[in-house]
Amino acid sequence: ISDNWPGYSLDLFTYPQHYYGDLEYVLIPHGIIVDRTERLAKDIMQDIGDNDIVVLCVLKGGYKFCADLVEHIKNLSRNSERFISMKVDFVRLKSYHNDQSMQDMQIMGADDLSKLTGKDIVGTGRTMKVLLNNIEKYKPKMIKVASLLVKRTSRPDGYRPDYYGFEIPDLFVVGYALDYNEHFRDLNHICVINDHGKAKYRV
Repeated sequence: ISDNWPGYSLDLFTYPQHYYGDLEYVLIPHGIIVDRTERLAKDIMQDIGDNDIVVLCVLKGGYKFCADLVEHIKNLSRNSERFISMKVDFVRLKSYHNDQSMQDMQIMGADDLSKLTGKDIVGTGRTMKVLLNNIEKYKPKMIKVASLLVKRTSRPDGYRPDYYGFEIPDLFVVGYALDYNEHFRDLNHICVINDHGKAKYRV
C-alpha cells in the first residue's frame, strides 16, 4: 500500500458507532484481509510440507489474524491429501505506551517454551526480534514468522517476516484486534486513528 494511498471513506463501511469521529479512514477493509489471509495460509501449507507445526500466537494484537490464519490452514489441510497437525500456544508482548513504541519489551505467557524443541514454529504477530531470540534457545527444527502487516520505516533494523499480508506506510493503525490502549480491537477493518481518537483514549 503506497504512502500516498488515500484509503477508503468511512462512509462506505459499517463500524462501531462509539468510534465515530475517532478515525481518519479505512486503510484495509475486512473482506480484503480475509482473502489475503487465505492466500498466506496456502503459501504456508506449500512450504511446511508434511511437518507438524506449533503456532505461537502473539497476543493481544495477533489473535484475530492468528485465528483466521489457523482456520484457513485447517480448511486447506482437510481438503487436501496432506494433513498438517497443528498445536496453538500463546505469548504476550507488551511494547507500546499510547502510540509510542517502548524500548523495553515484556514477554508474558507461553508457560514452557522448552516444548518447542525440535518443532516447526509459525509465529504470528508484530514484535518479533525479542521473542525469536528467546525461542531460538530451545532449538526448534524450523521457525517461520507470519504477520498481517509490515510497516515501511526508515529504521535499518526493520524486521521482515517470512510471510506478510500487506506492506503499509508508517502509520499508527487500529482494528482487526490491533489496539490503541485496548480500544478499537472490536473494529473489523484496519483503520488509521485520528488525533481526536488518540487524545480521547490516551492514558
